[in-house]
Amino acid sequence: MFLAFEGCFDSGFGFGTDLPYCIGEFLCDNLGMYLKKHRRKKNGKCNTYYSIAEKRKVSGNRHVEKVVLYLGEISDSQKKAWQRSIEIINEDNKPVHKTLFAFDQDNQSCHDVDTIPVNISKMRLERPRRFGDCWLASEMWDQLGFDRFWSERIDTDRSPVAFSKVLKLLTVSRLIKPSAEYFVHQHWFSQSAMDAILDCDFEIAEKNRLYRCLDRILPYKDELCKYLKDTWQGMFNLEYDILLYDITSTYFEGLCKQNPKAEFGHSKDRRSDCRQVLIALVVTPEGFPLDYEVLQGNTSEKTTLRPLLNKIETMYGKANRVWLMDRGIPTEATLKFMRKNNISYLVGTPRRQLDDYSSELSQKDWEQVNSSVHVKYIEKEGECYVLARSRDRMQKERAMRKRKLRKYLDGLEKLKGYRNYERFYKRLGALQSQAGKAYRCVELNIPGQKERIEAGEFRYHINRQKYRDMIYRDGKYFLRTNQKGKDGKALWNEYMLQCNVEQSFRELKSDLGIRPVYHHKEERVDAHIFVAFISYCLQVTLRHKLRVSACGLTAQAALETMSRIQMLDVTFETLDGRYLLMERYTEPEADQRLILHHLNMDLPLQKPPKIYSSQVKD
Repeated sequence: MFLAFEGCFDSGFGFGTDLPYCIGEFLCDNLGMYLKKHRRKKNGKCNTYYSIAEKRKVSGNRHVEKVVLYLGEISDSQKKAWQRSIEIINEDNKPVHKTLFAFDQDNQSCHDVDTIPVNISKMRLERPRRFGDCWLASEMWDQLGFDRFWSERIDTDRSPVAFSKVLKLLTVSRLIKPSAEYFVHQHWFSQSAMDAILDCDFEIAEKNRLYRCLDRILPYKDELCKYLKDTWQGMFNLEYDILLYDITSTYFEGLCKQNPKAEFGHSKDRRSDCRQVLIALVVTPEGFPLDYEVLQGNTSEKTTLRPLLNKIETMYGKANRVWLMDRGIPTEATLKFMRKNNISYLVGTPRRQLDDYSSELSQKDWEQVNSSVHVKYIEKEGECYVLARSRDRMQKERAMRKRKLRKYLDGLEKLKGYRNYERFYKRLGALQSQAGKAYRCVELNIPGQKERIEAGEFRYHINRQKYRDMIYRDGKYFLRTNQKGKDGKALWNEYMLQCNVEQSFRELKSDLGIRPVYHHKEERVDAHIFVAFISYCLQVTLRHKLRVSACGLTAQAALETMSRIQMLDVTFETLDGRYLLMERYTEPEADQRLILHHLNMDLPLQKPPKIYSSQVKD
């Protein structure tokens, strides 16, 4: 089946009025198509859009709707052309009902299918679609026991398709091909073998059913977190004595007026032009998530830790845990609360506080942690402080500052030629914004406000003392903790585990496509993030299983390798006029067999063939 576009292209929606007659062959192969009208009211004006939709027959003599081609706004003549084209096609093509021949003990048993005479010359290979990665992701779902967990909570007798299977479809698609629910309905489901894996037809990917599934899952978030904690502890014998906590942001496309959490704030995605929400995540050093929260986009990070401490203790009980955090999260009041309640912490401290402890630190000798890092350790007022110096980090920070400072000085030199006062100040502000903190070591002699700046009135020079004070702190980390009995080396190695929560955020944003968010309602946005969270749980489970025996292989690399295992429909025409359909996946290659060996898994058995009374058509 192919779609050929011919004729003229106009400025309306991109297609000329000759287009309907040019895709007649396309429509001839698809029965039950019709022109669908969509209405949308915007800014007090009612707009009408059109699309070509088809009804697909599913089990139980029901039909689901799928949009085949989006037309946009069309003129009256174009609308008549589409309707006339569809009417002619429907008149020429009468519906043909396909009948599946059930096997009968008196007539033919299931084993007799191996002896059916077929016409080899009319063998066809159709519908190549991805199977290996979908199957592997589904296996992670099954090993975590999600089928039972979700079927007990969201499945109903009234729905013709189990919502637990719909959620499995959404989660697997998010892990393999992050995209919107509409893309799953429109493209991805047909391009994957999830119909064979889930033993469902296209009805499971019906658009409204995908959205209704999102509306059902959110109340069970905390239950799932507790269930996962117990499951992972049994599978991998995990310890939860160290918890990593950090916050990131994810931004929206659109105004999101229906979501009170969508606000402008400090964007860690560098999209200050978009509204956002914050995601607070608690993970173990191995990357296993323990809990997360979706917060308002303008929430101060310093106000998030205290409620989460109480929630973790309520859900999992009090225990001797160590909380690792970045320096911008806890306040002095929060740290005092943690010391009072015997909650251990290890947190970064702003480097400007080095001056308060410089005299004590100067009396200590450096201890070598590795070839690049040295530490100093002191105890004061019931807390322990660690000063770490990294040579690699120092070189990186100084190179970044030199690059910014050089660009800033070049810009200042060009500013000497500016004569218009307003243009001068706008350009100066842009240069200082690009230079960051590096601009502070350059002193400026700026002329007073007037219409024209004369030559030589603007001057600048580098304050070398400020520059030396600035580079003094390069490559240094200042840590504080209330833990006792650990030296500086152990505390530094423990703090380096904080990188794992940043890796979790990278995987959520890059591998699982949690950003940007296209949903606008608060519940849908939270459900979208929840689905990404469940997908991340599958990914981290797969990664930990690979780490045991194939530590050099990432979860995404394993899925990419397995994606080369394709499923095809092999069709034979029998000599008695029927059609034999076999769904077959390709045999695994050497690298795929190696992954299966390391995971101690076997591909499922090939499905038994089916016999149809007439040619099988999608």
